[in-house]
Amino acid sequence: MILVFSMVFCQSAFAERMSISASTANIRSGPDNKGYDILWKAEKYYPIEVLEKKGDWYFFKDFEGDKGWIHKSLVSQTPSVITKADKCNVRSEPGSGSAVEILFTLEKGVPFKVIEKKGDWIWVEHADGDKGWIHQSLVW
Repeated sequence: MILVFSMVFCQSAFAERMSISASTANIRSGPDNKGYDILWKAEKYYPIEVLEKKGDWYFFKDFEGDKGWIHKSLVSQTPSVITKADKCNVRSEPGSGSAVEILFTLEKGVPFKVIEKKGDWIWVEHADGDKGWIHQSLVW
């Protein structure tokens, strides 16, 4: 039991949060461009949690627990989040009062660069330039 706990703790202690820096990136089944399938494509600012490094490749998991490999040239330390709720309102300012305008509404799986944090609210920017405030409970 102690060994299992130690292994889980060590793995999560190593995990490093990064984000996709390319406009789109291929997520692969193994650490190479040749011989490994493309599992899916991820867009700019897609956050990942790096679990292992092998040469120039990172093995990671995402907000849904899916795992894959990505080349290190396609990621950066840019802080980012991704929507995890089915309906997420992005607002003109932090808060949810009647004076706060909803700029747009998103579905699950939209990544953003984090610009600023204010309490439980995060000022975010999408790769297309759209900006606004989103509550931290709606993102990973």
